[in-house]
Amino acid sequence: MNISILLPYKENYSKDIAGAVSLFVNDTSKVSFFKNSIRIFGSTKKKKFLSKNYINLDTQKNFLKSSNKEYVKNFLNNSKIDETDILEIHNRPSYIKQIREIYTKKIFLYFHNDPLTMNGSRTLKEREYLAENVDKIIFNSEWSKGRFFLNFISKESMLNKAEICYQSTSKTKIDFKKKKKIITFVGKLNSAKGYDIFGKTIIKVLDKYNDWKAFVIGDEPREKMFFKHKNLVNLGFKNNDFILNFLKKVSISVICSRWDEPFGRTSLEASSRGSAVVISNKGGLPETSKSAIILKSLDEKNLFTEINKLIKDKNFLTRNQKLNFKNFYLTHQYVSNLLDKIRKKFLIPKTNIKKSKILKIMHITNFNYRFDGRLHYNTGRRINNGFVRLGHNVLTVSDRDILHNNKNIKDFSGSKSLQNSILNNYNNFQPDLVVFGHADNVTNETLDEIKKNKTLMCQWFLDPVGKYGPDYKNNKNRVLNKNEFIDTTFLTTHPSALDFEIKNSFYIPNPCDSSFEILKNYKKNCDNDLFFAMSHGVHRGQLKKGKTDDREIFIKKLIKLNKSIKFDIYGMFNTQPVWAENFLNKVSNSYMGLNLSRGKPLKYYSSDRLAQLMGNGLLTFIDEKTCFSDFFTDKELIFYKDINDLSYKLNKYKKDIKERKEIAKKGKIKYFKYFNSTLVADYIIKQTLGVKNQKKIIWAE
Repeated sequence: MNISILLPYKENYSKDIAGAVSLFVNDTSKVSFFKNSIRIFGSTKKKKFLSKNYINLDTQKNFLKSSNKEYVKNFLNNSKIDETDILEIHNRPSYIKQIREIYTKKIFLYFHNDPLTMNGSRTLKEREYLAENVDKIIFNSEWSKGRFFLNFISKESMLNKAEICYQSTSKTKIDFKKKKKIITFVGKLNSAKGYDIFGKTIIKVLDKYNDWKAFVIGDEPREKMFFKHKNLVNLGFKNNDFILNFLKKVSISVICSRWDEPFGRTSLEASSRGSAVVISNKGGLPETSKSAIILKSLDEKNLFTEINKLIKDKNFLTRNQKLNFKNFYLTHQYVSNLLDKIRKKFLIPKTNIKKSKILKIMHITNFNYRFDGRLHYNTGRRINNGFVRLGHNVLTVSDRDILHNNKNIKDFSGSKSLQNSILNNYNNFQPDLVVFGHADNVTNETLDEIKKNKTLMCQWFLDPVGKYGPDYKNNKNRVLNKNEFIDTTFLTTHPSALDFEIKNSFYIPNPCDSSFEILKNYKKNCDNDLFFAMSHGVHRGQLKKGKTDDREIFIKKLIKLNKSIKFDIYGMFNTQPVWAENFLNKVSNSYMGLNLSRGKPLKYYSSDRLAQLMGNGLLTFIDEKTCFSDFFTDKELIFYKDINDLSYKLNKYKKDIKERKEIAKKGKIKYFKYFNSTLVADYIIKQTLGVKNQKKIIWAE
């Protein structure tokens, strides 16, 4: 798995003046399980980089353009990005939108600062966008996480994306007998860091204990504060190696910030070197050390009292030092392991199957044999056709037909017969890959038997799984039931739009098929303007009394608003739904088609009606909130905002015959180019096998 890490623009990933983000990335990457496949991108004028896997992006400053946008553009243009499986962006939420326009694979966003103070995450709307469009959000403290989700309308999937991964430092042996009578302050020398409180307090401490010294490490060009004492030494800015080495002999470290520090690296490092640590109760500072002394109030008097206690009681000082050292656990290896655990959730399993090998695929779905061809035109067959066209050896198992045909007194539901049939087919065929499509009746015991042989398994799922869609709870459970057994899941809803998490999940469109979608309506003279068909139950095959849904309400309003449009409607108004060849005959007689799915529009979700309409050359209309404009332009597919906008566009294209035919033609061509069953089948196989796609696919990684 290839991982690319993008640092903030101008982050100094250099040995001389490396910042906290650079140190974190370098230190954890060096000991990562994925260390050989990590690339780090940044932009700095410094030459001595921290590691060999760093790629410097030369971004020239341009007063007419945003430097940050140019930097991100340079990054996206780098050839290495095509090979990236996970992109990790550090401390720049403002980069996400620009990156998401092009990059469709997994994105992790790291927060090292307070999210509410950063461009791209200040507002609730910005943070909701981030939660929907990244795969993991990693915070450096519980405090930072709490700030991000402030005023959030709780969504389980968004909360599941959040992880805590503290900063880290090295651990070394400490000889407490070599500790000196030294007190330190490390960091920016400004009032936000509480340097004024420290400075005034430390002079009083040094006056009282003239055998003690204080060392200050840091600078601040914008805010000048000077404190003088014969035992107070200002060492100025020093690199991290110097600080860590110096802390070995320090007895007391003071971190008395006024501002809410998201974490506090100085406190962490002081604990790792066995210092007694005195901190303010601000932000994430209390999370940096389990044994730190937390100031009850942030003022000179309180700080003096705590330092005085430590100096007066040597046993208390030593005990505190040793407790800090003993309880320190945030080593580079520990934190790197946490990160790798998160990354491995998105790891595509390795396989011994060669790229060029003809696979044996066992495809378990409902092939509807019992309906005598009425449901022949379905997505399961389209995907199956794709497997066959790719040259693979495919064994089909129609699970619901087996259930239906084997119900008896001893096996009331037919389930026992189904499990036996699947395992017998599996043992006789010995497939390389098992593909499930809506195979809800396959038991966990059967899946476990297959998994024991380390056979790769995946599932595709076509029904809506959005929270505000139909059958939400049921569909959610149907998708998740196999989650612990299978390797990949493919949905006709984009996984980022869900309020729950599915491991290794990917979007696939409803595929068209060259043997199914054979019409070219844009070439014909048709009797009707707009075709719309729906069904309350595919297996029932006819209208169900008393059954309605929101689509009927919409269609009734649409007809009322458009007296001049000739509608051809099936599945409502006492007109039975149409199937198979009858469906093709009916759809062949309309210029335009409406793609309208149940429930609220959801990112990329559509029923297979979209493939049937666009694939047969009808000018197709779809709600813009489905986000299909990510794939099609308005010269290929017509997007509408609401029922009034749809009405206007229906009448416009009824009259504009030339443009209507041209758009319908381009729509069919593009749908067949990028959304065809062979391409979808190939994507399912390659994602499950972990083989990199050779073709550029606009809807996939």
